[in-house]
Amino acid sequence: MTERQVYAGRGGPPYGMLRLGLRTGLAGWVLARVPTPRRNPFALGYLAVVGATTTFAGLADPELVLRLQEASSSDGHNLLQHPLRALLLSGFWVAGPVWMPYLWAFAFTVAPLERRVGAARAALVFAAGHATATLLSQGVVIVAVETGRLEPAAMDYLDIGVSYGVLASLGALAGLLRPRGRLLALGLAAALIADQIATDRDLVTAVGHPVALLVGVALWRRLRRWDGHRPGRGRVEAAVEVAVELPEAAPVPAVLRSGRF
Repeated sequence: MTERQVYAGRGGPPYGMLRLGLRTGLAGWVLARVPTPRRNPFALGYLAVVGATTTFAGLADPELVLRLQEASSSDGHNLLQHPLRALLLSGFWVAGPVWMPYLWAFAFTVAPLERRVGAARAALVFAAGHATATLLSQGVVIVAVETGRLEPAAMDYLDIGVSYGVLASLGALAGLLRPRGRLLALGLAAALIADQIATDRDLVTAVGHPVALLVGVALWRRLRRWDGHRPGRGRVEAAVEVAVELPEAAPVPAVLRSGRF
């Protein structure tokens, strides 16, 4: 197969004319990882929903926003009365008025995981982390209330946000990286969790955040079987990502050394 035939195929780097004159290197590596609707429908779609709810929360009547968030909260009472609604809707709000940090969180966790295993599987990882961490953390709260270690009001504390899904995605992504990258990702996650526990002293997130990370780690074996085998993966995109993941001593394919983007 000639170089012309390879790059005429589907699935090349995004943004058409930008690929002309760019050789594989830093520029090609970056272009292969820029989120696009084709490669990251789940991450971009979810960010759009979260951005819409954050904008609404900033513009709408505060009392209305509070009522909607309380109805969406995955607190103990809501989980006992409306478990499916609470689990689903609690993940469509962010904890606070600022949306931009979640853009970067998705860009560095959910989006790369989605590129490696596909949108449906990335969504499953995100949902598994969100649901498992929510149920276990609120289960601890319910038990603590029943045994008298927490006041009954703890069953109604607002519990919304996407952090469980993001941490599960980070934990899952770590298993697909090289050893150094894996240690860096897990170390960063552990530092963030430790800082949150030390500063906030919130029981729900102190339980939920480590659980969410461990959910992603528990999926490593299955995710490694899925890595690089999703339908519709373009030849050039797959080749670029494989080249980046190869050991340093491994030769880079000739088509990547001499071709243009």
